[in-house]
Amino acid sequence: MTLLIVAYLGGALTILSPCILPILPFVFARAGQPFVKSTLPMLAAMATTFALVATLAAIGGSWAIRANEYGRLAAIVLLALFGASLLSPRFASTLARPIVDLGNYLVNASGGGRAQPTVKSPLILGVATGLLWAPCAGPILGLVLTGAALQGANLQTTFLLIAYAAGAATSLSVALLVGGKIFAAMKRSLGVGDRIRQVVGGAVLAGVAVIALGLDTSLLARLSYASTASLEQAVLDRLHAKPAVGTPSELASNDTIPAADAKKPFRSDLPVEGYAPSFDGAVEWLNSKPLTPEQLRGKVVLVDFWTYSCINCIRTIPYVRAWAEKYADQGLVVIGVHAPEFAFEKKIDNVKKAVGDFQIGYPVAIDNDYKIWRAFENSYWPAAYLIDAKGQIRYHHFGEGNYGRTEKAIQDLLREGGSQMAETAPVAPDAKGVEAGPDLANIGSGETYLGYGQAANFVSPEGLQADTPQSYSIAKPGINAWGLSGTWTVGKDQATLDQPGGSIAYRFSARDLHLVLGPGADTKPIRFQVKIDGKAPGPDHGSDIDADGNGTVTATRLYQLVRQSGTVAARTFEIRFLDPGVQAYAFTFG
Repeated sequence: MTLLIVAYLGGALTILSPCILPILPFVFARAGQPFVKSTLPMLAAMATTFALVATLAAIGGSWAIRANEYGRLAAIVLLALFGASLLSPRFASTLARPIVDLGNYLVNASGGGRAQPTVKSPLILGVATGLLWAPCAGPILGLVLTGAALQGANLQTTFLLIAYAAGAATSLSVALLVGGKIFAAMKRSLGVGDRIRQVVGGAVLAGVAVIALGLDTSLLARLSYASTASLEQAVLDRLHAKPAVGTPSELASNDTIPAADAKKPFRSDLPVEGYAPSFDGAVEWLNSKPLTPEQLRGKVVLVDFWTYSCINCIRTIPYVRAWAEKYADQGLVVIGVHAPEFAFEKKIDNVKKAVGDFQIGYPVAIDNDYKIWRAFENSYWPAAYLIDAKGQIRYHHFGEGNYGRTEKAIQDLLREGGSQMAETAPVAPDAKGVEAGPDLANIGSGETYLGYGQAANFVSPEGLQADTPQSYSIAKPGINAWGLSGTWTVGKDQATLDQPGGSIAYRFSARDLHLVLGPGADTKPIRFQVKIDGKAPGPDHGSDIDADGNGTVTATRLYQLVRQSGTVAARTFEIRFLDPGVQAYAFTFG
């Protein structure tokens, strides 16, 4: 029930986000119409259609992508007829009889004809709008789609998406009720009903043109980063946490630890969130034999959910590694739970190599089947859980940051467990290269997937073709947009280069640019060259290339390709591969 509420609230916040703009002309064309017979059926059909299409996109294959492409084409044609009918009801009379009937439905729905509005026409309009609606993938929608990808097809995914769409429909209906009153007042006072209808018709046709040309993606990308993400995250932080047994404490967020009463054993005020599950679901353990709750009783356990190509996880590793070393003698056990995001991260040899590269010495449980992930009811990479000496979860933190707060919580639980450790300064690891913290003040670009399962802001004019070789081209992408050049086959999770000489271009705004790359099935090294604004990167090169932009893909992992050395500005990144077979998964920034 909690997740349904979260999804509903996330949808309701969508009206405050720029990504709702392309469908507003179609929705506000209902202003002034009867709410129950006209507006409500249209919004219900829109929400239902979006939920079904999003479910298919989350768990379906290339057939779902192609079906949605045909649906979008049909929706564009349908809404173009709707807009033309609003401009001129006589337009329908020039068409053949079936299209005349359709035009009459739409004219009646808009109030331009003499017949009374019917439920059927707003339903048709709602289905068309739902096919075109692509809301911003903020934290809440990302949580829903991640769950769908991990757990496969199920009713819960569809219900969560329906709740998200219902939230958006609710906020739109409120706006329509207000807009309807304004429209009615204008008609009464000015007598310009026909003119209003024509203006709305023009707005609908403009919206159809923008969506048909793909302009909505590149234009709104630059606006979406100042949208509702912070509000959505606040909703998640309040509603996602498990109910606490006891009184919450602010102790873990303080900079100092208060002196304990020498006559009483120290008792932390951190709340009890429930008993910790076991780690039985691990398919293999690295750096340790399998650990059981009985073996861990009496210890404080830090559980770190991570995956080795996730930049957010990589940047937390220096802190987790430092805590494991600093507090091992005080009774802390660190367990890294590796839960893969991509298929290549399920290969245990790949994880072993990553553990060696990151110099991880603490135990790592391989959670390829997500059994531990689900047992903890986790939804994030990275995620940290602290378990006390009695086996109770007492603290959790999702994402990067708040390292001081987490370390204070570790100290609290160690002291509660009997450690006589002296107060010390928090760790300050010397993180370098890809492990260095992000430049949060200058990040204007977000994580971008290249596989069709979650791809967004793709602007190559050929359009994204699923699971089939396609020759692509790209000129100058707009900010936070990307495209391909050369012959590529785009799969659900990655884009694979079929012929040498292909490239990827991205217009980004951040200090660091990373790209998850792999050498493909034959594992042969793949040479590449990076350019920034058409030139060699020079001092702005990342740790995985030289100043001339040259690098080699030797393993499937995250590669740091750009680190701007001076003032951070929007730049055009291009990577060209000299050999075929490379697999590109996702951009991340820092």
